[in-house]
Amino acid sequence: MEKLSQIYEGRYKRIYKTEDESRYLIEYKDDVPVFGVERRYSEGMINNKVTNHFMRLLEEKGIRTHFIEEVSENETLIRKLRIFPVEFIVRNVAAGSLIKRFGFAEGKKLHKTILEFSYKNERLGDPYVNKYHIAAMEICSMEELEFMEKTALKVNEILSEYMDNIGITLVDCKLEFGRDENGEIFLADEISPESTRLWDSRTGEKIDKDRFRRNTDDIDILEETYHRLIGK
Repeated sequence: MEKLSQIYEGRYKRIYKTEDESRYLIEYKDDVPVFGVERRYSEGMINNKVTNHFMRLLEEKGIRTHFIEEVSENETLIRKLRIFPVEFIVRNVAAGSLIKRFGFAEGKKLHKTILEFSYKNERLGDPYVNKYHIAAMEICSMEELEFMEKTALKVNEILSEYMDNIGITLVDCKLEFGRDENGEIFLADEISPESTRLWDSRTGEKIDKDRFRRNTDDIDILEETYHRLIGK
């Protein structure tokens, strides 16, 4: 599939048009911005292969995803979707902003899984929103939102069970969805050490990108996490 013009570039990925109008090509970048410093290592390959590993797993479990075909170590062919400007944040253990906003102790297993929504708008600081905001902004119908809520919780259930079996705790994850030209909704974006918080179940050690956010100079941990996640 020929890669044509670039239509998007973020911190960790680029998206290109292809000769097929119903398909995009996503390219995961190896440039790692950590406290303003650009480093290069195999993060693009890790994010690509881990995401595809989980997209295949979820497809097997009946979750529709944007995944079509992995075409290289850091490139994947995906469905063309119109992404809803909402992140679905599923939380199983208290961490990150949940501590700052509600005073939970870090590491507390939540009595009930929390599902939050974040409006994707960098200019506004990606604020947390509720169903009423989403309805007022006409982002999607309430039926569509209910479908995505149920799907996000099902994805969390599948991933949590998978992680438990390999000694990893899925602390939380950020999920995105998009609609195709026929109005069908698919899970989109990525599921990787970049979009999830992952802790070793036995030691509680952070084995995801949070290590960098806490100024820990340890890139090798993501290589180790990668091999644990995909079983290679």
